[in-house]
Amino acid sequence: MTTIAIQPVAQDPVDHLLEIGLKDLWYPICPSHFIGENPVSLRRLGRKLALWRDGEGKLHALEDRCPHRGAPLSQGVILGDRLSCPYHGVEVRHDGVVTRVPGSPGCKLEGSKATRHFHLEERAGAVFLYNSKESVDVPPPLVLPEQLTDDAQYASFLCYAEWKGDYRYVLDNVMDPMHGTFLHKQSHSMAEGESQARFGVRPTDHGFVFEKEGQRNVNFDWTEWADTGIHWMRLEIPYPRTGGPGGNFIIVGAFAPMTKGMTATFFWRVRKLAPGWERDTWRFLYKNRLEARHWHVLEQDRVMLEDMEPDANQHENLYQHDLGIVRLRRHMRNLAQAQLEQAAA
Repeated sequence: MTTIAIQPVAQDPVDHLLEIGLKDLWYPICPSHFIGENPVSLRRLGRKLALWRDGEGKLHALEDRCPHRGAPLSQGVILGDRLSCPYHGVEVRHDGVVTRVPGSPGCKLEGSKATRHFHLEERAGAVFLYNSKESVDVPPPLVLPEQLTDDAQYASFLCYAEWKGDYRYVLDNVMDPMHGTFLHKQSHSMAEGESQARFGVRPTDHGFVFEKEGQRNVNFDWTEWADTGIHWMRLEIPYPRTGGPGGNFIIVGAFAPMTKGMTATFFWRVRKLAPGWERDTWRFLYKNRLEARHWHVLEQDRVMLEDMEPDANQHENLYQHDLGIVRLRRHMRNLAQAQLEQAAA
């Protein structure tokens, strides 16, 4: 009997880079409240990370691997801006430098920059990490849309969830306004509008808008994708007066790959309201009546995406409504290809 060895199919390097996340970009990795008094271990962007707060509450991140024997630093002790490995007490500073080796003082490990470190920012209730190709002393600024930075005009709530599936399917879902008319047709905010539409693409300074032609402020009618050093998406849903003051309901989304087949999803729910009684009214309505409805809509998306096969995008028959998805996928692949070529050069 002849035995035929089946060789594994090598993964496309462009697809692999997209799967774990493009480099030299900011990503949201967890809500702020995830990191308290003790170190936390998270798997994000193809890495295992150790995160902690020093005595002043400042956040730090190292690769969760002691340079001595690879033990998890996240199980160690916080010593201000350092972590002490639980295995042999090796102390690693927030910048990746080993400051002390208790078992062998003066050894060559002391003083070496032996662990990857990452820069963090805390904004809008979330922790953001700069996913650099290699350690950098100063990262580029984290530039978020005004809806998450202008507290004088906007009020927001962060909705965080972890979904099974590739984060690129979540991108596809948000870049598909037409699914709101069908999947969310029972929603109090997406029951209106035509079930047929044509779409167009409009460029912006930082990306593009994919929008229905001839229909605005009726349903989930458009999606914006932007690159400001972080990839984010934005859309608006018209709201009835019973939804409180503030005009259209704004959603800002950003997503990060976790382990293979898992996605960290961040959806900020926003209304344009200055501080005062109207903002207080909306925040009260949201927490007491609207939040459950919004989670119900997200749950419809989660169930749909989690039940799709991992290779669903290899068996598609796309049509005009999918122009935005095609454009975004092509752009992401171009970015990944450019990064690989730059690394090779």
